[in-house]
Amino acid sequence: MSESIKYICECCGKEHEEWPSLTYSSPTHYHNLTEEEKQTIAELTSDFCVIEYTDQTDKFIRCTLTQKVIDHCENLEYGLWVSLSDKSFEDYSENFKNENHETKYFGWLSNFLPDYENTTNIPTTVYTKKGNSRPEIIPNNDFEHQFVNDYFNGITKKEAERRIAEMLKSTGK
Repeated sequence: MSESIKYICECCGKEHEEWPSLTYSSPTHYHNLTEEEKQTIAELTSDFCVIEYTDQTDKFIRCTLTQKVIDHCENLEYGLWVSLSDKSFEDYSENFKNENHETKYFGWLSNFLPDYENTTNIPTTVYTKKGNSRPEIIPNNDFEHQFVNDYFNGITKKEAERRIAEMLKSTGK
C-alpha cells in the first residue's frame, strides 16, 4: 500500500491528503512567450487567454479533464487549456456568466503533458456545464495518441500517484 500524498494547496494554504488536480496556469503557447511578449501581445486571466500575433490571434479557455484510474476509487483531475475558433470563443465568452448555457465546441488541447509526446494538438470536444463550472474536455477517440488511449482505457493508481508526485516536485510543493 502506498503512502498518501500530502500537499499544500495554492488556494487556501492548508495541507490536504486527497489528490490535487494537475493544473496548468496557462496554455503552452503563452508559457513559451517572452516576458515582453506576455506584456505586449497577450492577455491571460484565470479562464481566458488571447495572444495577438501579427498574422493571427490565438484564443484559449481553461477546462477540466477527468482521467479514469482503473484500480482506485478516485480519478485524476486535470486543469487544462484548449484553443477554440473565433466563433466558439466568442460564444463561450458571451455566455460565460450564463448559468444555463450548455453546448459543445471543437478545441485543440493546448498544454504539454510531460508523460506524452506532443499533446498540444490533440483534438477534443469541449462540453460546457450548467452552473458555471469550467467546461470539461474529452479527447476525440479516433485520434491515435497514447494520451487518448490512456483517457479511454484508464491508468493505474501507481501511475496517477507518480504524475502527482512529479507535478508537486516541479512546482516545489
